[in-house]
Amino acid sequence: MSTIETLHGTEPVEIFNSGLENVEEIEAVALSVLWKNGSVTTGWSNVDVGQLALMLLALDEKFRNDHLRGG
Repeated sequence: MSTIETLHGTEPVEIFNSGLENVEEIEAVALSVLWKNGSVTTGWSNVDVGQLALMLLALDEKFRNDHLRGG
């Protein structure tokens, strides 16, 4: 499974700046936004559906380990 590193507390500009500095290392990008009204918009760039599913599974595993299993 993929390695997940937390970006909690990181400003979006820091994330994008890091991405620009390391663009040759990026294979795919996925994005979601939680709006104040509770809606979520998502999108992705250069990610096929299979790779997006793997990214979501990795995030789900990280969440479960951190929050549901006391990790």
